Amino acid sequence: MENTQVLLNIVWTMVGAFLVYFMQAGFAMVETGFTRAKNSGNILMKNMMDFVLGSIFFFIIGFALMFGGSNAFIGTAGFFNPKSLADADGMFNGLPIGVFMIFQTVFCATSATIVSGAMAERTKFISYLIYSAAISVFIYPITGHWIWGGGWLSQIGFHDFAGSTAVHMVGGLCALAGAKMVGPRIGKYTKEGKPVAIPGHNLPLGALGVFILWFCWFGFNCGSTTAATYSLGDIAMTTNLAAAAATLITLIVTWVRYGKPDISMTMNGALAGLVAITASCDVVNDYEALFIGAVAGVVVVFAVEFFDKVVKIDDPVGAISVHGVCGALGTLFTGIFGEGCSFITQLIGFVAVAAYTLILAFILFFVLKKTIGLRVTEKEEIDGLDMHEHGCSAYANFHFHNDK
Repeated sequence: MENTQVLLNIVWTMVGAFLVYFMQAGFAMVETGFTRAKNSGNILMKNMMDFVLGSIFFFIIGFALMFGGSNAFIGTAGFFNPKSLADADGMFNGLPIGVFMIFQTVFCATSATIVSGAMAERTKFISYLIYSAAISVFIYPITGHWIWGGGWLSQIGFHDFAGSTAVHMVGGLCALAGAKMVGPRIGKYTKEGKPVAIPGHNLPLGALGVFILWFCWFGFNCGSTTAATYSLGDIAMTTNLAAAAATLITLIVTWVRYGKPDISMTMNGALAGLVAITASCDVVNDYEALFIGAVAGVVVVFAVEFFDKVVKIDDPVGAISVHGVCGALGTLFTGIFGEGCSFITQLIGFVAVAAYTLILAFILFFVLKKTIGLRVTEKEEIDGLDMHEHGCSAYANFHFHNDK
């Protein structure tokens, strides 16, 4: 008879994996709601294909790079047959290897899907498919190996419990490189360089996406125990409190700055708090979680403004600020508040992962831009990607606003 604890661990990890998978639906709704109707189908396709490509390429190559062997910098075993890494009983890291693999697969797909929102409404579909696969093959798994696969960062004590760095910052920095390389949407900036608001077409969809993501984040953070333990409730509490604090503070900050509480920014505040607490949700107390969330709620507003107005990088959904900036913030706060964690170690991890991710991402997008191209034509962008890239509209028979 199987050990009862192992069976409970299996069930809980699978539940966590299923919840994290459903985050794809949350991201799809957020990105669709925060962008224009004429590109909705294209965004849905991108989110679908993130998971499809991530599943296949992470199975074939990515899992081996992340978890294969004891090399400090890169996995060296298990390519094309990752289940060969299991022991004689089929176990890997205390779980049947299939259970462990599906949990890691959904995490990989989450990191890749962050990029689609930042590059929405002007990126070629074929280029998107290529870089989505590439992120799942040689960007996410390598830094993941450093942090979670027994690599050099884990050896020096770097702590990233559920992925503020490994998942969110990596995705956010890839989004930064991609959005910078593809350039802003037509009409986003005046000739004088002043940003012009391009409102999303469906805030209810965006709100649904945020609620889905908040719900699924309990699987993301609590599931990262990969075990049914007494700590699950504490992790759920720190996760929830950080998100709530960030949402409230973002609401207040936008109310003060803009004269009214901004809806889309407040929703992004919730995600900012969730991203920021993800690294330390297992090693901070409830009040520290409230503080981390509150700071993230302030930072995300000014980060969005910074990229929009100062750096002039067009990020339609705020992915760079939510995932990249707040992922880094959460990583560093872990070194301040996390029990047994070192700020210097966290800083080293942040710098190393950021440098690797940005360099590889810029190379990837540069090569794509110079070969098959990153951006659709001006006419395709004005008409909408749905019709030109997919031959149909997400809203058949609706009359769309003419952007030009």
